[in-house]
Amino acid sequence: MSLMSILKKKSNKLFFTTPSHSGKFFILHKFYQWYKADISEVDFYNPEDLLKEAEKYASKVYGTKSSHFLTNGSTSGILASVLASCNLGDKLLVWKNAHPCHKNAGILAKAEIIEYDLPFNKEWGIYEKLSVEDFKNLLIKNKPKAIIITSPTYEGIVSDVEYFAKIAKEHNVILIVDEAHGALYPFSDNLPKSAVNYADFTVQSLHKTAGGLNPTAILHTNCDLDIKKALKLISTTSPSYPMLMSIEANVKFLSSSRGKKKIEELISNIKEIRNKLKNLDFYGDDITKILIKKNGLSGYELSEILYNRFDVEDEKTNEQSTMLLTGIGTTKKMLTKLKNLVNI
Repeated sequence: MSLMSILKKKSNKLFFTTPSHSGKFFILHKFYQWYKADISEVDFYNPEDLLKEAEKYASKVYGTKSSHFLTNGSTSGILASVLASCNLGDKLLVWKNAHPCHKNAGILAKAEIIEYDLPFNKEWGIYEKLSVEDFKNLLIKNKPKAIIITSPTYEGIVSDVEYFAKIAKEHNVILIVDEAHGALYPFSDNLPKSAVNYADFTVQSLHKTAGGLNPTAILHTNCDLDIKKALKLISTTSPSYPMLMSIEANVKFLSSSRGKKKIEELISNIKEIRNKLKNLDFYGDDITKILIKKNGLSGYELSEILYNRFDVEDEKTNEQSTMLLTGIGTTKKMLTKLKNLVNI
């Protein structure tokens, strides 16, 4: 039995409960199926046990100590991880240009936030990863309770999280990895190594690359800290069960032969396009983040040409380069159109 089966369950009972639309009143008729599946935690449905089973299944898929479904994005996973890790005055290492939720998490935990820098690649206009030596020195110098690493970065730069985890453990430091843009990593040997089996906490956004709904995500743990208590501090008591069901379905798809085949097809199609576009330079550790630049053009000029001449809208641009984000929903037909970029 799954969350899907509960949401399909029919009843002739009269529900004088929340949500008040009762599954019959549709303000936005276009989403009437969503309304029907938007249930309350009442006795007839009792979905909490099935949610626990769905999360246990996900934990088994990923090989983690526990995995928790999030319906408020990776942000909520970062907040909970820091709240579980840090107390008043504890030192928290955060990358200076990280997602705002990293610092916000430290503020909520009343931790002492210490910012660190990453090396900057002027040729590509992006930040690189920490070296193992720099990571070790950060821990020795600051003696933090926890550190948050962003891997991959927006542009697909990936840290050596396996080795980082070993160093962090040696120094009794909690390692939190923001892997929001790496949700596909656990399901392909042709993508960078995921942090889910190494870090104390790893957060992944299913909606960014894995085909999930905004803002579905998963928090993975490999430690004994009380993450459930932390999640209760920042989570609603009225979760969206349609969204939770979509996470369950998303995990099952990614771990299925069909899902893995889809990922390998995406990687293969991107490799084919890259081989044809000899006029462009590519960079990064993650092939699904198509980071490109063109000699003689700024990143912004390249972005404008992509949009105006080829009807291609990029995800992110800087002075030197442009990044096209791909994921489960990126079809071969979409990628094939990129062949036209040979004419830039």
